[in-house]
Amino acid sequence: MKRNIQKVALFGTSADPPSNGHKEIIKELSKIYNLVISYASDNPSKKHSENLYFRSLLLKTLINDFNNPNILFDQDLSSPWAISSIRKCKKKYNFIDIDFIIGSDLLEEIIGWKNINELLKEVNLYIIPRIDYPIKEKSLKTIKELNGNFSISLFKIPKSSSSNIRENINYSGLPKCLIPIIKKNNLYS
Repeated sequence: MKRNIQKVALFGTSADPPSNGHKEIIKELSKIYNLVISYASDNPSKKHSENLYFRSLLLKTLINDFNNPNILFDQDLSSPWAISSIRKCKKKYNFIDIDFIIGSDLLEEIIGWKNINELLKEVNLYIIPRIDYPIKEKSLKTIKELNGNFSISLFKIPKSSSSNIRENINYSGLPKCLIPIIKKNNLYS
């Protein structure tokens, strides 16, 4: 599939569950990028509360709620390894330039990711600052030393975390469109 797209954001997330923070990130990315593609994945360094099927269903529901043709959900891109998702995306959509979206909470962890050198050759990183996870100059220096390119988001995301939602029985911090699915399937209880 050939698209005439200039700026593409690839946003993989474990989304356990997707929060209002994820919703805000996707909304803000859609203002910056011509196309935002998202998928749910298993992060090998995290223990997930719900299985990938339900996490992807929730993320797909959130993305469909935007009703924006420039925001795509593509679960076929999912892999525990970011480099695999990036390569699948480039091949499927015939893109050359992709920005891979990460939160500042992953900045130190990304250096140890599988095939980090290849990943940094394939994409530019777009780093979204998160409250409680300051961006450390040491991490940015390491990315530069690995010949990685990055930019840092100027938009601010409200304090929100999936782990807080899992512990909160009144569903605060959760996009309203997801509550019926979570209740129906007795998720995060």
